[in-house]
Amino acid sequence: MINPNMEQQLLEEKKQSISEEILRDCRNELYLNMRFLDVALSALRFLRDDGIPFLATDGSNLYYNPQQLMQTYRQSKELVNRAYFHALLHCLFWHGFLQESRGTVIRREKECWDLACDMAVELMMDTLYLKCIHRPKSRAYQEAAMWVQAEVLSGDKASAGSLTAQKIYRSLCAAHFPPEQLCAWKEAFSADDHQYWYRKRPNMPTRPRQKEQWEDIREKMQTEMELFSKEAGKSSQVLQMQLQAANRKRYNYREFLRKFAVLQEVMQVDMDTFDYIYYQYGMQLYHNMPLIEPLETKEINQIQEFVIVIDTSMSCKETLVQKFLDQTWAILKESESFSRRIHVHILQCDDKVREDVLIERPEQLEQYRKNFTVTGLGGTDFRPPFAYVEELRQKGEFHRLRGLLYFTDGYGIFPVKKPDYDVAFIFMREDYQDVDVPPWAIRLILEEEDLEDMK
Repeated sequence: MINPNMEQQLLEEKKQSISEEILRDCRNELYLNMRFLDVALSALRFLRDDGIPFLATDGSNLYYNPQQLMQTYRQSKELVNRAYFHALLHCLFWHGFLQESRGTVIRREKECWDLACDMAVELMMDTLYLKCIHRPKSRAYQEAAMWVQAEVLSGDKASAGSLTAQKIYRSLCAAHFPPEQLCAWKEAFSADDHQYWYRKRPNMPTRPRQKEQWEDIREKMQTEMELFSKEAGKSSQVLQMQLQAANRKRYNYREFLRKFAVLQEVMQVDMDTFDYIYYQYGMQLYHNMPLIEPLETKEINQIQEFVIVIDTSMSCKETLVQKFLDQTWAILKESESFSRRIHVHILQCDDKVREDVLIERPEQLEQYRKNFTVTGLGGTDFRPPFAYVEELRQKGEFHRLRGLLYFTDGYGIFPVKKPDYDVAFIFMREDYQDVDVPPWAIRLILEEEDLEDMK
């Protein structure tokens, strides 16, 4: 007579063996259809977890519920393929790591973040048009996809390559949808469980280490897609653009702006060069008479003279311009970088210079920021501001012009001749395509998240 416990154990082992065979079969099919996924597909180990609804991942393992996995596989092999790929995209784009930088969030924000991540990867998979990951779209799914197209992408299908979980998350939080609608959308887009994103477990690689591993995988994946673009096909262009966006180098705008500062001496106690040993020795030897005292002046880098040009053509969004100005003002007002005597010209320009505002006192910055309105909305030509600045220099408006910051979308005519001061073109680009910036100019590409993270 067979022991019931032994029989149950054998049954569970068979379930686990069948489940892992199903996952290996799905992994092979995904690889055959998308060979650029070879490294990513081999990065997740299969582990059983009967406490999850279906699938889940923590960046190192792919957890599965055997009963639900076999039931879904009998229903549709494509659903398992899609769920596997869904979890893999979460890892590639750090969705499980990005939420940690947001700190403690209330329940509604967590739900919005989870939904935004699911919507981002599901809509990305729809652009691949592959039979192996196809699934029927529910009415709620189609409704949500239409909302993303209209609100997040502003109706521009060409910008689908810039669709990120962060953008969807901000739009979801701003829209204030009723809970029942969010629940319907969550059911339509959910393919895996996110509980491992928020769970800390021992004997696991650290989050920074995991991020480095997936960053390396993502870079290799982009390289392979670029080298074998014909094999990848046109349908994978959106995924390739997403990889380019995620892989591009991040810049610290605060440190970048400080490059336009000049070294000067100010009336300030310099404790960095003060030697406490001689000070203490004098106090002990001569009784309250130090041999050395701190210097009353200090050399620091401060921003005094430079020009900010704002591209006010119709292709630039006023909200992004406002965020750029807000962060620029916040950096300039720092005590260590902002000089009390300043001379900053703020130009608004489309195909001609529309406005010139001179800032000479710190309080004027705040006043200008609060009352800022876009002027222009015409075409784009980068040459008029440089000619205008040269006229100001000839009139003696500048004595030590350090540089010029040009906030733009990049679509315009660049000047041919290099000026004798530093020039930086700052792009708030959402399609991440290279811009033909002159070799003598500095190019800095920011996205909305870069400015949000500095708050």
